[in-house]
Amino acid sequence: MNASAPDNNHKKQRKLRTYPGLGARDFMHPWDVKATAALHRVPGFDRLIAKVMEYGLERILYLENIADNVRVTEKMFPRLYRYLKWSCAILGVEEPELYVSLDPVPNAYTYGHTRPFIVLTSGLVDVLGEQEQFFAVAHEVGHIKCEHSLYTTVARNIAAVIEIFSQATLGLGSLLGKGIELPLYDWMRKSELSADRAALMCVQDKDVALRTFMKLAGGAQKLYAEMDQDEFLRQIRAYEEADESTLNKVYKFLITAMRTHPFPIMRAKHLDEWITSGDYDRLARSASE
Repeated sequence: MNASAPDNNHKKQRKLRTYPGLGARDFMHPWDVKATAALHRVPGFDRLIAKVMEYGLERILYLENIADNVRVTEKMFPRLYRYLKWSCAILGVEEPELYVSLDPVPNAYTYGHTRPFIVLTSGLVDVLGEQEQFFAVAHEVGHIKCEHSLYTTVARNIAAVIEIFSQATLGLGSLLGKGIELPLYDWMRKSELSADRAALMCVQDKDVALRTFMKLAGGAQKLYAEMDQDEFLRQIRAYEEADESTLNKVYKFLITAMRTHPFPIMRAKHLDEWITSGDYDRLARSASE
């Protein structure tokens, strides 16, 4: 691969490894795999997905996107475009369209199944440094590699989807749809863990991932220089240790049940566990053989 990424001080370039023949199951988080299987066991889920495709929700969202956001190309935001090309080459994904949306809330998402596209908010770009922006783009390409895009479209537009399904089933869909919401949000959070692994495989530097999570958790530009990764990891352990009582576990469920993403400290924890287990290094070595 003819691509190099800047290191932390921007004075050297790092060669990026690729993963020939990489399959999504080679790196997907086991929670993601199990949650996907659980979704298909929810009554009515496959019918709901079929209706989403039939009614063209994907096309509506695509048209709304190109009308309201700025597309990233070789001449428009070329640095972000390079991150997209590197991510696709490393993960073996056909290049999707990438857009930047004017939105102060830091976020990124991927919509579409037959024609996926990625959107980064201006708030996310402003919060993250260059390498961290690469991580964010690669994370979204990871969703495409894992074929998450269709379910993500459904989850992020669940109210509209339930309404479509309800009209198509004479009101029955509203009942079925409500039973799908919690499993869908659970899957969505767990799918993020797989996409984080894909992003690490692209940036190939765990410090970049940790900095990204720290900033998403509580970064302020004036305080970036004072952030400490070791303190951040200690905070993760403190959260884990708070499971001493059943009541605390219930509270954790209540504060996460309707979230689309895991808390940043938990994303950092799961990615760190993947690294310390040796699985990440084994995958990297197999790519070099």
